[in-house]
Amino acid sequence: MDKVKILIADDESRMRKLVKDFLVREDYEVIEAADGNEALDRFYEDNDISLFILDIMMPGVDGLEVCKEIRSQSKVPIIMLTAKSEERDELKGFDSGADEYISKPFSPKILVARVNALLRRSNKLDAEEKLEAGGIVLDKTSHTVTIDGNPIELSFKEFELLTYFMENRSVALSREKILNNVWNYDYFGDARTIDTHVKKLRSKIGEKGDYIKTIWGMGYKFEVSDM
Repeated sequence: MDKVKILIADDESRMRKLVKDFLVREDYEVIEAADGNEALDRFYEDNDISLFILDIMMPGVDGLEVCKEIRSQSKVPIIMLTAKSEERDELKGFDSGADEYISKPFSPKILVARVNALLRRSNKLDAEEKLEAGGIVLDKTSHTVTIDGNPIELSFKEFELLTYFMENRSVALSREKILNNVWNYDYFGDARTIDTHVKKLRSKIGEKGDYIKTIWGMGYKFEVSDM
């Protein structure tokens, strides 16, 4: 069986080696790219890459631009690495289509755990399973969503978030519970990740965004009134 292929793009060779060593121990095949242009070349040359790890600050084409380009062509999971820790930089990463955002310095073991979680989620699709509610049809098999018959484009994490909401219709969900079930790891109580993704999801599903109710001080609830 072929190994799962992961690309790490970072202009620091020591960082690439550190990440590669830990991923190889997990039996992943790792491809390296020293800058954004090389990462994009690899992306277009190899359609078997299952996950991208992109540093934001790279010479030439930076990680955000690489992320945008990849996301315009594919829903493959993307993790962004950065030395920056300000909220606006994290939001830029998510706006570019990233599924995860990790600030340097970080524990390689935590990075590997997040890689494992993302890959498990991306392959965890039940055959011929559809969720329907209030004009939204979510197809797990084809990884597609339609709103009143019209297809919409969601990122990998937005799709997983909507799936979790629809699977837990009318259930009050805390931010911690959403993080543990959608992200599969402890985000140490940082609610910005949830709130950012909910805001983007609401925007993409239009008027159906009203189905995602805010429960102040707790989290969210997906609720559709039966007519």
